[in-house]
Order: sequence, then C-alpha cells, then structure tokens
Amino acid sequence: MKNLGLILFDIDGVIRSVEKSYRLSLKKTVYKFSGWEPGYIDIDSAKNEGIWNNDWDLSLELIKRYIRKENLSLEIPLREEIVKCFEELYFGGDPNKDSKYWSGFITNEDLLVDKKFFDLLQSNGIIWGFVSGAESASAKFVLEKRIGLESPPLIAMEDAPSKPDPKGFIDLSKKLLGDKLGQSNIPIAYVGDTIADINTVINARGKIPSQKFISIGIAPPHLHLKSRLKERNSYETNLRNAGADLILNSINELKDINLKLF
Repeated sequence: MKNLGLILFDIDGVIRSVEKSYRLSLKKTVYKFSGWEPGYIDIDSAKNEGIWNNDWDLSLELIKRYIRKENLSLEIPLREEIVKCFEELYFGGDPNKDSKYWSGFITNEDLLVDKKFFDLLQSNGIIWGFVSGAESASAKFVLEKRIGLESPPLIAMEDAPSKPDPKGFIDLSKKLLGDKLGQSNIPIAYVGDTIADINTVINARGKIPSQKFISIGIAPPHLHLKSRLKERNSYETNLRNAGADLILNSINELKDINLKLF
C-alpha cells in the first residue's frame, strides 16, 4: 500500500498512563523538598503553560513556587538532587541495568495501546515512530519489552532538546521519510497530550513551512474519568486554543482515522 502519512507519538499520557508513575514520582519529589504534594490540577495547570515538558524541571519549578508562595525558609534543592530523588522513585533501581531489577513506580504503568494497534496503522499506509521526553531506558522498556515492538523509531530525552523545540520531531521525520521535507512529501502528524506537544508542531511549521504538519491532541488518561469531565473539557479547549488540528477522544480512534486529514 502507498504510504499516506507519518504519525509520530509522544509516549507519556498517549501510549502509557503515567499518573501512577511519572506523575506520582513528581508529586513525591516535590513533597520531599517542600512538604507539599501537588494535585493533578496543579500539574496540569503548569503543563498548560507549554514549557514544562521535563518532569525534573517541573518538580523543581513547583518547589520554588511553593516556597515563594508560602514564604518558607527552605533551601531550594539542586537540580541534581531532584533528578536523584525522582529516579529512585520512578525506576527503583539502576536505569542502566536490566529492568527485572526495577521496583519503582514504573511497574505501575498501564498500557493504552498494543502491538496490533501499530500493525493496523502500518496496514493502513501509516508510517509511525516516537518522540518523547522520557529517558531512553523508560521509553524502550514500554515500547520494546511491554508492547513488543522491534527496534521502534525513537527520539528520547537524551537524543534531542526538550519539546517544544522541534529538533527531535524534525530529525526523526527526516530519518523516516528522507532528508528533504517539504511540499512533495507526505503529511506528518504528531500526537501529544500537552501544549508543549502542540507547540512542537507549530515550531516545526516555522522551520519547514512547505511541509504539511498536523497536530493531534488528546487529554491524558487521568482526565478521562467521568468525575473529571469538566476538567477534561477545559484541558481539551486549551489544546485547541494552542493550535491542535484534531482532538481525539481515545488513541484508538487513530485506527479509523479520516485519511482525508492526510
């Protein structure tokens, strides 16, 4: 089948639920250094600023804000201290060693798709890959060991500047489609759950205006509870206002994506 388009995916909140892993690590890290544990609304509000894609940096920022707000005489931790605490909580072991030795929050993650999802996309003429702010060890763990993808095309934290910088997104697109992107190339979409993801596509358009880039947004899994419908609607409105071309109710809607989008 002729290739109709390329879809690149964020991982956290799109391919896997991270409420009980990355977000829990963030909450507990902030609590350790400030005595305050942020709720999901606090984290969502900060992420809606469009610049906090890295959870280490967001942890540190939330600590700083709380200390200032409460006028506390606490010492602001070094970023290195934040990273160490966060990694111990998330991996519960050396991320460079075999995942069978991990005992941290990463073991709590629920998958939102399976291998058949990607097989179906491919059979529909869609090339796919991943651009994520997660560490390479974490991203490969979910994609290869849990979902069962073989050497999936991936740009992880170590491979490119943090989103919304579009470098990683553009680099992987070039790798999969050829170095020259532009009007003659097939459309490229990116699926993400934050405004930083939307801004990544917008920034890519600024770099290569002749290439058709499509921004696809989806609210993170914790907002899909019936009790959080109001918050989800607000979150999706923020994604639209930021420039999302399409909002998904479920990642599985991509199985029947309107190919006219491409």
